[in-house]
Amino acid sequence: MELLYFIICLLASIILTPFVKKIALKYRITDKPNERKIHTAAMPRLGGLAIYISFIIGLVLFRPDDPNMIYMIIGSLIILATGILDDIFDLAPRYKLLGQLLAAGVAVSGGFDLEFINLPFGGQLEFGIFSVPITILWIVGITNAINLIDGLDGLAAGVSSIALITVSFLAFMMGDTFVLAIALTLLGSTLGFLVYNFHPAKIFMGDTGALFLGYMIALLSLLGFKNVTFFSLVIPVIILGVPISDTFFAIIRRIIHNKPLTAPDQLHLHHCLLDSGFSHRQAVLLIYGVAVLFSLAAVIFSMATVWGSLLLIVVLLIGIEIFVEVVGLVSKDYKPLLRIIGIKQNDRRIDRKRA
Repeated sequence: MELLYFIICLLASIILTPFVKKIALKYRITDKPNERKIHTAAMPRLGGLAIYISFIIGLVLFRPDDPNMIYMIIGSLIILATGILDDIFDLAPRYKLLGQLLAAGVAVSGGFDLEFINLPFGGQLEFGIFSVPITILWIVGITNAINLIDGLDGLAAGVSSIALITVSFLAFMMGDTFVLAIALTLLGSTLGFLVYNFHPAKIFMGDTGALFLGYMIALLSLLGFKNVTFFSLVIPVIILGVPISDTFFAIIRRIIHNKPLTAPDQLHLHHCLLDSGFSHRQAVLLIYGVAVLFSLAAVIFSMATVWGSLLLIVVLLIGIEIFVEVVGLVSKDYKPLLRIIGIKQNDRRIDRKRA
């Protein structure tokens, strides 16, 4: 049955997206090129509205009987309105953040909160009064992480789809039919839009879509993996490894260069890949590949033993660091691990010459 909702939302999104494009063009809701943008001509945005309407069609048919549903809908309406206003008026960062905080607050009031985790070697960590701020930080953080990677045709929609496929699979394995149904409904809506958004894009999702997808993925991860174990909490972090890593190193980059955290730049992952000589489509497909690797790691992680999980975390962290240094995600001169490897290689060469 869940597969039927996926197909319905997929078709609805394919049908609705051209109509949303016409509305965006009619009212001149477009993304105009500038020195920070990749595209060279004004592009209609607001495509996220097609994703949202398709998703709502799925919910009307699905009619999920869950107490969390009403809060999810109210919160998503707030985040959608924030995105629409930003696509039309280019809201100041503080107003966008206010909308995100309101939406996150609605979710927390509806039970989307992280109260505790069971520690891997015994015991339980209660978050207490920090439960609400930690949950809000997670929701706002993931919402913005998806928004920040929305810089190339099909990038945010594709990475979000990969994350939703993984969440759907894990929900199926755990027998969580509610999360499975919501994830597949959202997946169908996103893939239908991706038909028009992949390079060369005919329409952008805008903040309307990026904020909505980020918000919904954040809520789904809380529903599917909350209050279990420390390692269960790590699973959604791994699934969203690409946007989280890009956001994390963007923060590090701005701190190192003494820039405001909200200051835009052209050093995100997709920019670095383009500067390295990859074409637009190649850069997107490469990031898709990295996202798939993270998703596979999350699935393996969910089935691994405690020590196996710890080993996988270490391998992932080293792999991320090497990748970041190779592409220059922090800066072109930031290569501490590569320098260490280089020093060791030089030492070996010296030893061979002496021998």
